[in-house]
Amino acid sequence: MELKQAAICLEKLGNPTRLEIFRLLVKVGNDGLPVGEIQDSLAVPASTLSHHLSHLVHAGLVTQTREGRVLRCSPNFPLMDALIGFLTAECCVLAEAPKKSAKKSEKAA
Repeated sequence: MELKQAAICLEKLGNPTRLEIFRLLVKVGNDGLPVGEIQDSLAVPASTLSHHLSHLVHAGLVTQTREGRVLRCSPNFPLMDALIGFLTAECCVLAEAPKKSAKKSEKAA
């Protein structure tokens, strides 16, 4: 994942309502939920929900499929995993570097 894409995803998830929507969809799993059920679960007005869903869809975090008159929203797990991987890929890399350098210095002394 590139920095720009990670920044867009994190920006979109930085809104409490969008984060709540995304977390609900993650809890439900791959099958996702119809928009109406998301609205019922979170008690969000339809226009507000539509606004927030469009941000999540634009970022690629949520996909929507039409099933007749029902619009089903599902989390994009591969993108979520890539975002988490991007955030943790270099965990503690710099924290370990000084320790190794310090050990070399101690051995040299």
